[in-house]
Amino acid sequence: MDQIQLRQITKTFGALVADDQVDLDVRQGEIHALVGENGAGKTTLMKILFGLYRPDSGTIYLDGQEMDITSPHVAIAHGIGMVHQHFMLLPSLTVAENIVLGMEPTRGGLLDKARARELTRELSQRYGLRVDADAPVRDLSVGLRQRVEILKALARGARILILDEPTAVLTPQETDELFRILKGLVEGGMTIIFITHKLREVMEIADRVTVMRLGKKVGTMNTADTNERDLARMMIGRDHIPVVHKEKANPGELVLEVRNLTALDEAGAPALRGVDLDVSSGEILGIAGVEGNGQTELVEVLTGLRKATGGDVRLFGRRIVNLNPRLVRDNGLAYVPEDRIKHGTAPAASIRDNLAMSRFDRAPIGNRWWMFPRRLSRYARDLVKRYDIRTRDIKLPVSSLSGGNMQKLVLARELSMNPDLLVVAQPTRGLDIGATQSVHERLVAERDRGTAVLLVSAELSEIMALSDRIAVMYGGQVTGVFDAAEVTEEELGLYMLGIKRAGEAA
Repeated sequence: MDQIQLRQITKTFGALVADDQVDLDVRQGEIHALVGENGAGKTTLMKILFGLYRPDSGTIYLDGQEMDITSPHVAIAHGIGMVHQHFMLLPSLTVAENIVLGMEPTRGGLLDKARARELTRELSQRYGLRVDADAPVRDLSVGLRQRVEILKALARGARILILDEPTAVLTPQETDELFRILKGLVEGGMTIIFITHKLREVMEIADRVTVMRLGKKVGTMNTADTNERDLARMMIGRDHIPVVHKEKANPGELVLEVRNLTALDEAGAPALRGVDLDVSSGEILGIAGVEGNGQTELVEVLTGLRKATGGDVRLFGRRIVNLNPRLVRDNGLAYVPEDRIKHGTAPAASIRDNLAMSRFDRAPIGNRWWMFPRRLSRYARDLVKRYDIRTRDIKLPVSSLSGGNMQKLVLARELSMNPDLLVVAQPTRGLDIGATQSVHERLVAERDRGTAVLLVSAELSEIMALSDRIAVMYGGQVTGVFDAAEVTEEELGLYMLGIKRAGEAA
């Protein structure tokens, strides 16, 4: 029986048609995967079902009854819950306080903490979702925070659960645990809609899958009747699953040396606790770890954006620790930041000017006294062509570019420096299959040119595919360094969770 029926759902944002007359049927008691490239319209469609957006046209049916879902409050009242990709928890509150937030039990006009803890324990036991009701959320792992989000939805009577990219920042072990939980919820009568771009997970967890492309529904099928290649073809319109092709690395001389590096986070707490790393020319060293374990602070210290409190960083033997970002770049380091909009570009400035940032006073664009506009335009057009940046005009603002083309621009600018060391953080976050493959090919080509590459990514599959060696970070420390060809995702997961450390007995 179809529990949810969406009929001819259309949603536009200005000239952008996010969802174009989309039909979707979800059966009661199934795990239904919703897949597609970024911008395909899948999250927008689910935000409509959850009441965050109003459709321009179309109809929603729930259990055969036409519904007007005007807000999340209406959705929740009808048993629809949503766990967003970025969690909506208050870190300073306990697990129990987060779960009852907005529906707090009271006694004498104050929060009844005992009842809140009791409710949390009841839900935890009923659904097999183990949590510590008294633990502050800020102290929880990503996997446990996600579990709290699911319990929040269940506490509000959810019988339909929408999960948006739920495994994006989970370790393999946490992903396995999430899948166990989801299967248990479905056995208890829940319906789950699972938004993802990871086709392997679709095949593992979903009963049926709906594919979207460019705002339209392409098709729905039983996962037992399809495979990853067919799904990829439906998603992008051609037979293509990204595979990273690279020869065995041939590392040369030592480029980057990091010794006993320490630094504080924004709150003044230790973020790096004696980090040691080496990266040689012609290799990619991947940094694996659950986000929030010092990776961001490490990158910021290396690039001059954060002061180290101790230790040393050397590039070809030259000390660069605590130099300003311009001097760090002058020493041969290029940087692709994790947030290409906030830190990687000036969105209101032109594509031409963004490509030349930090080079206006250098050949061929200019010198200490003059800048040559015609040379600047010629230089920008050459990079646009070489890096296949899709744009009508280099004088358009960077904000006119898609996410993939914006990332190509940042890579083009940084690689045009011919760096000795390339530091790249979350290089394919938010990118679709085609753009992801393009970025991967560029990074491997840069390695093969002899550049030392330090790669930070929350996608373990990306770390495994691109890296020659892998360093795992947990709690601001490097817990192990591995040959990428000789380690499994499961083994890395144990180090990412701090369960194992190099030099300790298993």
